[in-house]
Amino acid sequence: MSHKWHVIYTRPRWEKKVHNLLMQKGIESYCPLNKVHRRWSDRIKLVEEPLFKSYVFIHVDEAARTDVRMTEGVINFVYWDGKPAIVKDKEIQAIRKFLGEYENVELVKVDLKLNEKVLITRGPLMDQQGKILELKHKIVKVLIESLGYVLVAYIDRSKLVSIETN
Repeated sequence: MSHKWHVIYTRPRWEKKVHNLLMQKGIESYCPLNKVHRRWSDRIKLVEEPLFKSYVFIHVDEAARTDVRMTEGVINFVYWDGKPAIVKDKEIQAIRKFLGEYENVELVKVDLKLNEKVLITRGPLMDQQGKILELKHKIVKVLIESLGYVLVAYIDRSKLVSIETN
């Protein structure tokens, strides 16, 4: 079986401990650490804090998932569409490279907005551009203009990226 990157949810402030416990078990683990400057009354110090609060990435096959779940501090896997979420190798490498080059990194969640232009990244309408007409929990109604027709598709949020220029 092939190893894939998964995300696990940990107890609050247990990211580093869980990472170390997993490594002791021989499980490949990655806890992205952000270098930040913290000020105390007498000094300023550079400290490493987890970039993703309560999340650790693990590189395992299906057989090792039970061992991961049984690790102290692990609450569960992060799920997407009913299955453990998988993160692409290139995304893990991008996080590592970015954190290696920058300090005081800020994590900002990107939300889609009504009338925003988007690019469909996966599925049968891949690489088509459209405009958001309606937002629901996970599904977005997207207007796609092509060939003299207007197509309206309901698309999973995870398959869209904003192409708005600010």
